Amino acid sequence: MTMPRRQKYRKWGLQCLLILIPLLIVITLMLQRYNSLNEFLDIFRESSDKQMKQSDGPCKVKLSCPEDQFSFFIQSGAANVVPPKVCLQNKLVLGSALNNAGFGINIVLINGKTAEVTKTNHFNMYSGEVKPLIEFLQSIEDGSVVLMASYDEPSSKLTEEARKLISELGSSVVHSLSFRDNWVFVGGKGAVMKSNFEKHIKNDHKNNKYENWPELIDLQGCIPKYLE
Repeated sequence: MTMPRRQKYRKWGLQCLLILIPLLIVITLMLQRYNSLNEFLDIFRESSDKQMKQSDGPCKVKLSCPEDQFSFFIQSGAANVVPPKVCLQNKLVLGSALNNAGFGINIVLINGKTAEVTKTNHFNMYSGEVKPLIEFLQSIEDGSVVLMASYDEPSSKLTEEARKLISELGSSVVHSLSFRDNWVFVGGKGAVMKSNFEKHIKNDHKNNKYENWPELIDLQGCIPKYLE
């Protein structure tokens, strides 16, 4: 009776180790990446707090704009954990729920006359290539409204050509956009003035909310429709 019982206990102990060891490895890696478990949880906590303030679904604010304008809400990504989101007319058009957001620069194109979404895309500016972004920017038609949001790292692969194309859409910040900065922007193809819809937070280790990333930012407002 004693030997079978010991074997049973040994088998049970081995099973427990097989479960605990991978769990400890995952926890250790997570703590190494985020310096502390609290930092990792804070990212989700801030995103959850913002979403608790939402009036309906994933879009935080219910905006009412004049008939000749349309509403938007943009939220940048949080560190490399929570993807960005873009809402148009109080409807989510880019975000994790739609599986169309990604690392780097996220872009939504809108028909400036009808307020219909024509394209969404994201371009990895850390491990990807800048050529697809340049080609995308060059393909934007006159009269399009462009909404952009950063996630994780938006600048490493940006060339002067890419920065110039974004600047021509109305951005005042893109030429100074740096490693892991947070940035949201609304502009337009054919715009003759710099956009008033732009926010930017520098990556600064002394002031960062998440150690290696600044806090997330959001932007909302009403965009005038293009006239015929």
